[in-house]
Amino acid sequence: MQEIIGVRFKTVGKVYYFSPGGLHVEAGEYVIVETSRGVEIGLTVIPNKEIEDDQVVSPLKEVIRIATPEDLKHAEENREKEKKAFRICEEKIAQHKLDMKLVDVEYTFDENKILFYFTSDGRVDFRELVKELASVFRTRIELRQIGVRDEAKMKGGLGVCGRPFCCSSFLNEFQPVSIKMAKEQYLSLNPVKISGTCGRLMCCLKYEHEAYEQLIRTTPRVGALVETPAGPGTVSEVSLLTGNLTVNLQKSPDTPRQFHKSEVRLIRDGSNRSSGEDPALKNLEDK
Repeated sequence: MQEIIGVRFKTVGKVYYFSPGGLHVEAGEYVIVETSRGVEIGLTVIPNKEIEDDQVVSPLKEVIRIATPEDLKHAEENREKEKKAFRICEEKIAQHKLDMKLVDVEYTFDENKILFYFTSDGRVDFRELVKELASVFRTRIELRQIGVRDEAKMKGGLGVCGRPFCCSSFLNEFQPVSIKMAKEQYLSLNPVKISGTCGRLMCCLKYEHEAYEQLIRTTPRVGALVETPAGPGTVSEVSLLTGNLTVNLQKSPDTPRQFHKSEVRLIRDGSNRSSGEDPALKNLEDK
């Protein structure tokens, strides 16, 4: 068993484990720790706790100290410096006519490094930009290219549902989302309706996918041949959540009837959604 605390460095970010080093740290307290990026300040979200050795990657780095009022003031000063650095970097990007969009700037707590996050459709030669930024700020500079989903997480905003983006409000890590999930939920395959503001498939397609998978296993698909109380027929529509099926009976194909899946017996299964969807759908999945 090892004693740990869990620290988060972003409002909605991954939780990292550190050794408290004999300190008693409460949830909600800020701590100063050493990371691979340098000395950072983070918020404790898991207080002192013992966990199994196989749940951590040893050796854990120790907490340097619980943040003091001076540390918190210094962190706030860094936030102001980040705003200034953002403006300067944007000016330099425009001067060099680089095809890149600056998204965010981060100072490490000890100011030994400044990270500039940007998006771009392709590779960018930013060597001259780095040299200029280093001459301005007199510290280590790192430019990091991120994806559009990461940009949405950093910037935040409101989704089509009217609520804040899931990625910027509670999702610690992105989960893979595929077109198959939209197909199995019988959603419209219109790219506008199943993509988020970031231009990728909406994260919420993942939430109920497991439940839909279970329903699919017990529900005849569109095109299936089934035996109903009124005779055999072909399933033309399916409502997975209610279990209702619209069936075109062989004896009266022009007069569809509705049956619950519990009332029918599967004779021959049908196929899933048609594969002839809009080619633009291929661009929605996060590569």
